[in-house]
Amino acid sequence: MKRMLINASHTEEVRVAMVDGQRLYDLDIENRTREQKKSNIYKGKITRVEPSLEAAFVDYGADRHGFLPLKEISREYFKKGASSEGGRVRIQDAIKEGQEVLVQVEKEERGSKGAALTTLMSLAGRYLVLMPNNPRAGGISRRIEGDERADLREAMRGLDIPEGMGAIVRTAGIGRATEELQWDLDYLLQLWNTITEEAEGAKAPHFLFQESNVIVRAIRDYLRQDVGEVIVDGEEAYALAAAFIGTVMPDFTSKVKFYQEEIPLFNRYQIENQIETAFCREVSLPSGGSIVIDITEAMVSIDINSARATKGGDIEETAFNTNKEAAEEIARQLRLRDVGGLIVIDFIDMLNSRHQKEVENKMRDALAVDRARVQVGRISRFGLLEMSRQRLRPSLEETMSKICPRCKGQGTIRGTRSLALSILRLVEEEAQKEFSREIRAIVPVPVATFLLNEKRKEISDIETRNKIQVTVLPNTEMETPHFEVVRIRTQDEDSSEFSYKMAHELSKPDTEIVTETSAAAQTLPQPSVKMLVPSTPAPTMVKAEPVAVKAPGLVKRLWDSMFGGTETKEEEEKPKTQGRNSRNNQNRSRGGQNNRGRNNNRGRSNNRNADSRNENTRTEGNRSENPRTENKRQDGEQKTEARDNDNRRG
Repeated sequence: MKRMLINASHTEEVRVAMVDGQRLYDLDIENRTREQKKSNIYKGKITRVEPSLEAAFVDYGADRHGFLPLKEISREYFKKGASSEGGRVRIQDAIKEGQEVLVQVEKEERGSKGAALTTLMSLAGRYLVLMPNNPRAGGISRRIEGDERADLREAMRGLDIPEGMGAIVRTAGIGRATEELQWDLDYLLQLWNTITEEAEGAKAPHFLFQESNVIVRAIRDYLRQDVGEVIVDGEEAYALAAAFIGTVMPDFTSKVKFYQEEIPLFNRYQIENQIETAFCREVSLPSGGSIVIDITEAMVSIDINSARATKGGDIEETAFNTNKEAAEEIARQLRLRDVGGLIVIDFIDMLNSRHQKEVENKMRDALAVDRARVQVGRISRFGLLEMSRQRLRPSLEETMSKICPRCKGQGTIRGTRSLALSILRLVEEEAQKEFSREIRAIVPVPVATFLLNEKRKEISDIETRNKIQVTVLPNTEMETPHFEVVRIRTQDEDSSEFSYKMAHELSKPDTEIVTETSAAAQTLPQPSVKMLVPSTPAPTMVKAEPVAVKAPGLVKRLWDSMFGGTETKEEEEKPKTQGRNSRNNQNRSRGGQNNRGRNNNRGRSNNRNADSRNENTRTEGNRSENPRTENKRQDGEQKTEARDNDNRRG
């Protein structure tokens, strides 16, 4: 059975896990100490218009200004009479610096890049997504197909959508009546009106609306009929979940349960270890193989190793089975980590093209349950499969991790010997500069030990050749690959402090210890508009109960048994007879089709014979025409001879 597990026992972090039995297939973690900007709405001010990028930079209250492309600017913000070249509007003619706009965060800040903004708003509800200033965006989710799409199109015709707005039906709207869709639309309209009212009196930059927290968002997006239970282990989280479900989804109220056992919730369903795999670089496969996930600036590279995998009769079958397992696990890890962007998978080489096709299909089937839009290519001749995944929110690594202070995110550090030689070369370079009196090298203890012992002669040669002093200061608080080389010039003040005292001063730990601010002490900006309570509860669709058929009385039953039994039996037997007749008719029709096919074949052969006969007939006809002509000629000749004879006699 599918369950939604909500772990809110710690105030700093809330985790929502979707499990099927004891297998984790989706995960969402919200860090309360980190501000989430995705889908938030701000009132900002345009600070710079960049024609070369066809974009503008907007100050919306964050440390870095947001990036607003021209295609994401609604025409309501365009200046009147904006000129265009070749049908395209130039951004410098459409907007201006200092102009105030309502923007929504489409992509959060990543590294040195600012947030991607848009003025084409979207408000997500239970069944609909309202596009208040984008009337062209209305429609039905691409995931909905067939008769369900036709039914929803019919239900949308009854919606009262204001002019200039659009609405998209989500997959949760399948099977919902017009009344339920209209209720969700009214709630979103109420929310949008509140946002616009707050924006009128606010001065940019201003925080207007914050997207729902992870509990409300998970229930809104993931709770379906196939989810049997929603189990929550925190009192406040349970109250929030129960209130939201009771208001928006009253049909699911019985599914919410409060967890009170001593065993932690995630340990109870044995998914804690599965969550930890989302933080690991290497993930093991059941057959003994493994996948290695490396996230870089340009793309996400995933390598598949057979390792100890022996599942298969030969190397081709082993590679095929390992690749199939890896395809399913990769799709799961992408959901758990919420990795987006370009992804390249290096599968184990397979010579059989049919095996490659099956692995591609396995990958597509495993990605079918993903909420993000995924585009999958084909396995190239180098064994690489390219795909792209929509970035729904910041990845797990961006949310829960920070750059290593020692390697600066590189992942590797330079060895002690190599680093010491590099420092020695730098010391010699600084010593050759003019007016140099002393070179101080502040290095970690292992590097200092190597320089003062293995490279003592080289340091002495540098001092003699350049007539300067080289001082190596070990710092116990410094680790490789960090170091510092300081050049003291002749005009600088002379420091009479001994080197061992300087080393002692450097080794003292800093008095100011930087600690992460707790969730209670850290104050995050608060929006003007928070989650509104709908003015009316969601309508519940009452299922029509079957009408009870009144049982016949005693006299009726006696009468039917005496006189109506034969008719009843005949009526009961009619469908059976009709069924048999229909089967016979179907068989006959099938046989008829076969006979027709055979007759058609015969007809084709007869046609061929008829054609040949016609050709023969035409030839014979031509031949039969010649004797008639000859007879006419003979008769004419005989008549001419008879006339000649008569003339002679006369």
